[in-house]
Amino acid sequence: MSHFNPFEEKPMPIEKTFMDWNMMNPKPYNKQETDPYTKTRIILMNGTEFEAQWFSRNFSRHCNNNDLRRELALTRRIEQQQQKRIANLRPRNETILETTIGYEQLAVDLTAALAKMECDCNVKNALNFALLEDFDHLYRYSNLLDYEYGTDPKKLVGGYTEIMPARPTIAEHRHPVDSIFKHVNNASSKLQTLLNINIITAAEQQTMNYYMNVAPLYCKSDLGRRLYTEIGMIEEEHVSQYESLKDTNATWLEDLLMHEYTECYLYYSCMMTECDRYIKRIWEECLIQEIAQLHKAKELLWKYEKKEWQQIIPCGDFPSVLKLGSNIEYVRNIIATTTGNTQRLECVVPLNELKDCDPFFYYQSIVNNDVQNVASHDVITKYILNNGCDYRYEVAEHPICILRDRTCDNTSIARIKNATPESISVCGTTASDCNCVADSCDGNVTW
Repeated sequence: MSHFNPFEEKPMPIEKTFMDWNMMNPKPYNKQETDPYTKTRIILMNGTEFEAQWFSRNFSRHCNNNDLRRELALTRRIEQQQQKRIANLRPRNETILETTIGYEQLAVDLTAALAKMECDCNVKNALNFALLEDFDHLYRYSNLLDYEYGTDPKKLVGGYTEIMPARPTIAEHRHPVDSIFKHVNNASSKLQTLLNINIITAAEQQTMNYYMNVAPLYCKSDLGRRLYTEIGMIEEEHVSQYESLKDTNATWLEDLLMHEYTECYLYYSCMMTECDRYIKRIWEECLIQEIAQLHKAKELLWKYEKKEWQQIIPCGDFPSVLKLGSNIEYVRNIIATTTGNTQRLECVVPLNELKDCDPFFYYQSIVNNDVQNVASHDVITKYILNNGCDYRYEVAEHPICILRDRTCDNTSIARIKNATPESISVCGTTASDCNCVADSCDGNVTW
């Protein structure tokens, strides 16, 4: 199909999209045979439905019109059913940690895919900045998986995503004041940018929620519980970063329309790129449901704000479909040029540009006061002691010389001033195809 515009589709009556229990409990995938990107699409759409229904709940809690609240409840019930259907595709014999590898592979390859499509340098900076952190999380969890279960993480990622260190997780713990970016303007932003922000916010929020819930449920070891707790705190930072990109001036109903449009775009993308025929059919059926929900949002926007959908989304044609796939070379480029960066207020900057009194160092001195007790470091040191070197899957030598040593976990890069090479701290750049720089930070924060 050359183009697809969900506003031009004839919607099914929304009341006809309710599901029975059989539909909400589909046959789970086979964890040994299913393609890694089918698994990541399932994680992505589970998170997308979670975001949609929680947005609707917050909308309802800030709305004093019960007729409108009933309309929100109708759509929300269907979204809950969709979420249950998608979540139940995960098989019972897949461990929490195996699922986690899927979450982090999604975080890496989704973020890279969105960054490659992004033209707004502020948004692209945010994507590339967090990309390296999720990439490092994949490395930490992979070492834990092989250490505690003897499962080869390479098989889970299908060899599509490398497993090696990037910006060390220990260096990712930043003060809350340094977790906010400038928001976009919906009216002047490209549609792809608005979609990217909605997609990555939902995906990272789902990861944050997953880790919040499974940390105390991880019963294999105390080390694993501690690792989920630590990385869960980084996911909280990422959600703060990504959600701060959204236009704060949009009305609730405008945002509702954009949420439903984003879901339509994602289900369409999943349908067009899915290799599993059974799962593909589910995506197609969910798209039909979402089109009905989009048209309901369009009607509510007109009824309560007298706005046409074109005032929010001037052209309803979907941009290029989102395709999850391998991004090895792109990620390597970002690692090579930006691993030594951190965030100061709204800006991505080299760590060595920070002042000793900046909040980053204050926060680090509290949460990481005993480096040996930091779970993300502890898991690597334990693996090295047990196996002689860390677990990695690399297609070539690491792009950063000081991260090639597999017998020692680096805790200094992007955390200790003067221990981070200038060559891996290119201020404000995102990738070789983006020549812009981040705006300078005028505010000085002393802590």
